[in-house]
Amino acid sequence: MEGMTKNEARIAIVGGGLGGLACARVLQNHGMDVTVFEQEPSPDGRSQGGTLDMHSDTGQVALRTAGLYDEFRRLSRPEGQQWRLLDHRTAAVLTDVPAEGEDRPEIDRGDLRGLFLDALKPDTVQWGRGIESVAELDAFDLVVGADGAWSKVRAAITGAKPVYSGVTFIETHFDRIDERHPMIAAMIGNGTMLAKGPRKAVFAQRNSNGHVRTYVALRGDQSHLDFADTAAIRAYLSETYEGWHENLRALFIHNDGGFIHRPIHALPVPHVWQHKPGLTLVGDAAHLMAPLGVGANLALLDGTELATALATEPTIDEAVRAYEAVMLPRSVQTAKEVHEGLETLMP
Repeated sequence: MEGMTKNEARIAIVGGGLGGLACARVLQNHGMDVTVFEQEPSPDGRSQGGTLDMHSDTGQVALRTAGLYDEFRRLSRPEGQQWRLLDHRTAAVLTDVPAEGEDRPEIDRGDLRGLFLDALKPDTVQWGRGIESVAELDAFDLVVGADGAWSKVRAAITGAKPVYSGVTFIETHFDRIDERHPMIAAMIGNGTMLAKGPRKAVFAQRNSNGHVRTYVALRGDQSHLDFADTAAIRAYLSETYEGWHENLRALFIHNDGGFIHRPIHALPVPHVWQHKPGLTLVGDAAHLMAPLGVGANLALLDGTELATALATEPTIDEAVRAYEAVMLPRSVQTAKEVHEGLETLMP
């Protein structure tokens, strides 16, 4: 396998998220054979999450490499770059960063994933085909783990597992917020709003079409709560956020639908491994971190850099080594910064 040339290689990507799809797209652009195995039953099998800001030095670089930059720009929302920090007691705006700052336009994760899916050859993604072990893919010359936080491919490389960070997000949402909740909409603005107090915070983030996702962030394990009981969660949050301004409390009192429990996990820092021929990782499988705005960007960059190396290095093994030599130090440094950022956000 170590001497396998790129023209002969069969490549399997486990996971149809952004990193895996970006890798597949660039591989196909170079005429290479790739199959993506995705456990979800279909492209619309579940909600793909909220909005992402694409950074000019990572995510946008990857989109250019994939040949999808212009399509991204047409779907993106530059106005979503606005960022506000509010006082948790008064809801007064403490910081208001306008959208005309850095070039980091927002795009809904589902829209971005759709760009990559539409750009792949038919039947590249094998839906409903999750794996339990890399042994199931022994017919392939390289297996790329793009299978997220609880990666099955990672288990064959490092054995490292995500650990609970001590912070829990509780997610909810609003639909048609400008029409139905204009006061809340005005408070949020066009992008992301944050308010924080001791050991707790609240985020609200604009998506497209008047949709807003809200994340209540708390220190400590919240798994004792019954998240199927919307009224009970609402009462619990109302008590927990006593003393916060009523407009901020409205983010979880007047929300649409229920609440989703999201305990935040991360891989140990640093997470590195000894090179193993025939296997490698991208995205959260390689460097799961708290969701502070870098994960999707790194996943895209990982996927496109790995694919470029596979297309340009003499052999598969040399390509993977070259990729890991760049990706691992970068992810270690970023993981340290994200860990520090979470401690600052939630002291």
